[in-house]
Amino acid sequence: MTDRPRLVLTTTVLDAPDARELAAFYERLLGWSRHEDEPDWVTLRAPDGGAGLAFQSEPAYVRPVWPAGPGDPPMMAHLDIAVEDLEAASAHAVAAGAVVADFQPQDDVRVHLDPAGHPFCLYV
Repeated sequence: MTDRPRLVLTTTVLDAPDARELAAFYERLLGWSRHEDEPDWVTLRAPDGGAGLAFQSEPAYVRPVWPAGPGDPPMMAHLDIAVEDLEAASAHAVAAGAVVADFQPQDDVRVHLDPAGHPFCLYV
């Protein structure tokens, strides 16, 4: 077996119709700051470091359906966000521009949809 080279996950990238619009939502939601800001590419970084989020404009973007049924465009990934107070965090997410998903699979998790339709979960 050969030695594995050092690999570091730095960013998760979300496609959107408008990178800047979706980045602005996550800035409001998470309180993170912009690291890179181009018309079709924006990155956010957490104040305490770690992997960041990036947003890429995709002209052919298709909004996912959650939960997806037969023939629906499925989500490809989702974000899990730990919170201390589920109800307060959910209200904050809605005020930032999220929508609470109609389907909630667990009592201790709130699934929301960001402005581009990406699901994300708030959990205690």
